Amino acid sequence: MLSVGITGGIGSGKSTVCRVFELLNVPIFYADAEARRLQDEDAEIKSAMISLLGNDIYTLAGLNRKAVAEKVFTNKLLLEQLNKIIHPATINAFIKWKEIHGKSPYILKEAAILFESDSHIDLDKIIAVTAPEELRMERIINRDHISRAQVISRMKNQLSDEERKIRSDFVIINDEKIAIIPQVMKVHEKLMHLIN
Repeated sequence: MLSVGITGGIGSGKSTVCRVFELLNVPIFYADAEARRLQDEDAEIKSAMISLLGNDIYTLAGLNRKAVAEKVFTNKLLLEQLNKIIHPATINAFIKWKEIHGKSPYILKEAAILFESDSHIDLDKIIAVTAPEELRMERIINRDHISRAQVISRMKNQLSDEERKIRSDFVIINDEKIAIIPQVMKVHEKLMHLIN
């Protein structure tokens, strides 16, 4: 079984691409969603996050993600420390998840910061999803209802599309001009060929 990473900068449209792979019955581990679940449910992680970021990050409604983002996306050291809390737990969850899907020809691990977190090391191939920066900004402003300056601040903590392309085996362009399905099918066929 091949373990394949799928990554892309904020607003690149990884989720859209993943939905196409799901239609091909490819199991997908959503690392970012799993990290969010762990932040909400894992007592050790919650305790470590409170120690790092303060008591006000958890309310009766749960984790105040906006407060966390405001603290870590303007402080690189805090972001690195937060990642050291969350990434090991997410990696362990991925290992367990992978065992369940051991009969699949290949699985995907979707993560925004695959290279930045060194999560790519244990993967066989990497797919990068790219989109023009302006389009990515527009998507995030509309999705998260945040300012342009906040989007730029988040983008600064991620690799550029150019760097991601260089380090990846496949590139899928999600610019709302080039059709996604044929690109996914081409990557799917190449991965199946590698297995066979």
